[in-house]
Amino acid sequence: MLQQFLLVAGAHFLALLSPGPDFFLILRYAIVRSRLQAALACLGITLANALFIGLALFGLMALDNDSTTFLLLQLAGAGFLVYMGGLFIRHAGRTPLSEAATSAATPKVSYGALLAGLTSGLLNPKNGLFYASLFAVLNARATPPAIQGLYALWMVGVVLGWDLLVARLAGHPRLIRHLGRGLKAIERLAGVVLLLLALGIIVSRRNALLALIVS
Repeated sequence: MLQQFLLVAGAHFLALLSPGPDFFLILRYAIVRSRLQAALACLGITLANALFIGLALFGLMALDNDSTTFLLLQLAGAGFLVYMGGLFIRHAGRTPLSEAATSAATPKVSYGALLAGLTSGLLNPKNGLFYASLFAVLNARATPPAIQGLYALWMVGVVLGWDLLVARLAGHPRLIRHLGRGLKAIERLAGVVLLLLALGIIVSRRNALLALIVS
């Protein structure tokens, strides 16, 4: 069981290390808004992951790479990436750094960050497919449900912990002051990366998309 846990935990953490839309969302909230706003975005992302994990754990999520459902989820995710990328590029450098992010002032609570994090996590098809595949393997190996439940709790905790660490490091006042001058370039770069991720999804699924349109 220890060997299996290390394999599961290792695969999950390596997947977290891959920068995606969630990472750039946290980064922007931490730099432009505040640590609190970034933490709310992290909570939203974690809730989305927890939902996917729960569905996979109880066998309620059967995402097939060739299914119409998964294709539509990927296209929705690509659309969301285009939207986010466009906003990043359009408003690059226009949003002043929040005083809450650069001082000890108490920031105002806005749950828009929570919703943004939840939407980003839910519309990231990589999340759903990863957890569906992982728990399918665990079921194939006849892993007891109680052990799978512990894996699920571990993964939810790691997602939240890792995202909060990213937000904490990115929201450090000294780092924000250094990044202030290059904020415009950073936001533009993040926007371009998100647009490229969306383009990659569309290109990789072009044949399935054409087949869906023809049918």
